[in-house]
Amino acid sequence: MSNMRTILTTKDFMTLEVMYKRCLGCTDPLALILKKKIDSAHVVFPDDLPGDVASLNSRVAFSVNERNIDTRVLTHEHINYPVGFSLPVTTRRGLALLGLVEGQAFVVSNADGSEERIILEKVFFQPQAARREWEAMNRPKTPAERRSALKVLPGGNCDFRYLLRSAPNDRADRGPSTA
Repeated sequence: MSNMRTILTTKDFMTLEVMYKRCLGCTDPLALILKKKIDSAHVVFPDDLPGDVASLNSRVAFSVNERNIDTRVLTHEHINYPVGFSLPVTTRRGLALLGLVEGQAFVVSNADGSEERIILEKVFFQPQAARREWEAMNRPKTPAERRSALKVLPGGNCDFRYLLRSAPNDRADRGPSTA
């Protein structure tokens, strides 16, 4: 197994702790991976998670033993998504990807004793990063930011004196009075 450090959000860390407590005393093949992830975890708040880290509900590209690259969404459990869309963290590969940084690898042992080297190639979408972007776009703007949004376009040759002269004044004839 890999001895590299993983980065987990507080929620992802608690999810792994619960999964590990549920498999204590049984021969769950994920117990060793869970223990390794928990022991090597650097836990951060969701707002502090870098955008290139795989977290729950992230859409990631990964390769196994440096073969074909596959793209999936890391989910907590099997969800009714189309086949091949999600990769639950209740599987060896899904659990191995959780908390990895782009380019980082995690080695897991299969039931037959063979090893798989799982590499996180790319994080296409991460909920925490998407939320930060959305909040930044929708936060109230300061007066200085609002002013900078106005642009003066060249070519607007309008004589404002003409507009002022053609405006009706109070002495102008307004037509027949109403009786």
